[in-house]
Amino acid sequence: MADGGDSLTGDLVDWIEIPSVTGAEGDYGDALGRSLEAAGFSVERQVVQPGRFNLLARAGVPRLVFCTHLDTVPPFFGSRVDADFIHGRGSCDAKGQAAVMLEAGRRLLAAGEERIGFLFTVGEEVDSIGAAHANAELADPWEPRWVVIGEPTDGRFVRAHKGIYAATLRARGVAGHSSQDCGPSAVHELVRCTHGLLGEAWGEHPVFGRGSLNLGEIEGGLAPNVVAAEASARLLVRAVEEPERITERIGRHLGEHVTLDAGGYACYAPVEFHVPARSEGDVVAFGTDAPHLPRWGTPLLFGPGSIRDAHTDHERVSRRELRRGVEEHVRLARELLADG
Repeated sequence: MADGGDSLTGDLVDWIEIPSVTGAEGDYGDALGRSLEAAGFSVERQVVQPGRFNLLARAGVPRLVFCTHLDTVPPFFGSRVDADFIHGRGSCDAKGQAAVMLEAGRRLLAAGEERIGFLFTVGEEVDSIGAAHANAELADPWEPRWVVIGEPTDGRFVRAHKGIYAATLRARGVAGHSSQDCGPSAVHELVRCTHGLLGEAWGEHPVFGRGSLNLGEIEGGLAPNVVAAEASARLLVRAVEEPERITERIGRHLGEHVTLDAGGYACYAPVEFHVPARSEGDVVAFGTDAPHLPRWGTPLLFGPGSIRDAHTDHERVSRRELRRGVEEHVRLARELLADG
């Protein structure tokens, strides 16, 4: 690994080969920690849950923090490298982001810049529990003013992403024989509710665009000749409004026998990001850890790779984009630290 390009590919391939599906991030976290220590950074493992930890690393007192997540979605599959791409689970989401950040950190540290740090979180793909924990536990000597969130954005800066509102609808009925006048049926009540939700408008914003609803899972009933006692549906809104407004919209369609179970890490308002003056900035629909890190400074969002490849069976990242990403991270860090 004589130069930055070789190191970049080598780090990423090594890390892809370590499974780190949400809940089992530890082995990858340990490997990343060893790489950070070898690069000259002091490393701390911040326990989030038994057997799970965030990884923090720094040189001096961090004013700028590179941040991405340790976990991947299932299923795990290994790496493959060709002339143009590195393939494998996590190649762009988000082990490729970590490889670019580490290489940028090496270069900055070699040039004498010590005001940088790293935060790698667990659980981003499910509930952002690691980010929420890191936000609650932020303490000296960390003094972040900027946090650069790494996600696959096609190498372009993002000026905003939509919020997330995830919830479960629960319908209750009275079980009985379908030949009789009994009930109500939980399934029927849930269908009435979801029909109304599908006709609902989910807001429109000049920056964030239009909100949208997806009903991802529906369960209920025992048999065609049994009136259903229970039914449920899981929904997700790509939000352009505050969570309270979405709760109001859903509430208009619940009815007497359907309740809403919402809240927790999975509900947050849209987020705006700092964009360097040289860039225009895109708006994206996917979510990140950024809403859960308000104490970590002004957020920026960008990174190599495409969200269209993330979470797929053909996940990949361009080797050229990785190299460009390193240069952009170095340039960005120098600009932001000079400004501060």
